[in-house]
Amino acid sequence: MAKKKSDIPSVLAYEKKLVFSDGYMYGTTWEERHAPNTSEPLALVEKSVRGTISNRPKEAVQNDPAKLNAAIENPNPQRVDACALKMNQDTLKLSFTLKVLSGIEKPSACNNMKFQQSYAKAADAYIEKYGFKELAQRYAQNIANARFLWRNRLGADKLEVRVDVDGETLVFNGYDYSMKNFEADDALAPLSQAIADALCGKKAAEFIRVTCYAQLGNGQEVYPSEEMVFDKGKGDKRKVLYAVDGIAAMHSQKIGNAIRTIDTWYPSFYSAESVGPIAVEPFGAVTTLGKAFRTPKEKADFYTLFDQYALGAQLESAEQEHYVMAVLVRGGVFGLSSKENG
Repeated sequence: MAKKKSDIPSVLAYEKKLVFSDGYMYGTTWEERHAPNTSEPLALVEKSVRGTISNRPKEAVQNDPAKLNAAIENPNPQRVDACALKMNQDTLKLSFTLKVLSGIEKPSACNNMKFQQSYAKAADAYIEKYGFKELAQRYAQNIANARFLWRNRLGADKLEVRVDVDGETLVFNGYDYSMKNFEADDALAPLSQAIADALCGKKAAEFIRVTCYAQLGNGQEVYPSEEMVFDKGKGDKRKVLYAVDGIAAMHSQKIGNAIRTIDTWYPSFYSAESVGPIAVEPFGAVTTLGKAFRTPKEKADFYTLFDQYALGAQLESAEQEHYVMAVLVRGGVFGLSSKENG
């Protein structure tokens, strides 16, 4: 059985198997949400506001009331993007599509035939044993619970998710499905089975259309994705929101991050340090917390587990196998640097 680092390819990449479109945002009313021609694209508006100085002051300023007053009196003008429903609209409509691809058994790039053959056996064994049912059920639940709405989900009075798959329209109440625990549900079966069949290669691909309605209240603010703007100069817009052809939108990456927030297998999930499910990442990184929940020291990171699994070793649990395959569904470049190879 191959176990040396020299058996790890220096060129190794996997294409993502869950391919999302951007999410387009519209305004409508809850009563007329299904009626034709009642949804209007939401546009961004620019605001000029005067902000207050609220950052933590230096100690010299903090201890001198005169200096603190002088700092607070300084204007803090800002130009920002914003987006909101109109006053005659109370419901946000978000639409996106998902394509699930097959072919997990083959890397998109690999320069080591011995590794490729060993990995293919491991992938085939996983498909034979689990059929991607666990991962597919979790992806399906994150669609049904509208996790992809992110901040827009907070405070919504009602949530409805409509999924078009295999010629059938499935309708879910977003609040019926947990954001913390994953459990099998008969209502999710058609969606999870369609996802699993594509990942297993029973079909080349599966195309899924998702439309979500969130009742937020008349005129309420909504939250498209925020653009990362480099080299901001003085007077430049402080917040730039994402739009496509004038329609407020969410990045496909942000939607994908929500759907793959299925990792409940990291070591501290059942401890006081748990933050609930996290997105599937090689080191379990949660950037908002500045923390990696899967480290090589704990032998819980992707590379430690993948190198064993792909080279024919048995992992300690089914959960570790699910995690490794979920990272491969995510896709990425995982080759070993030629400087380390030896």
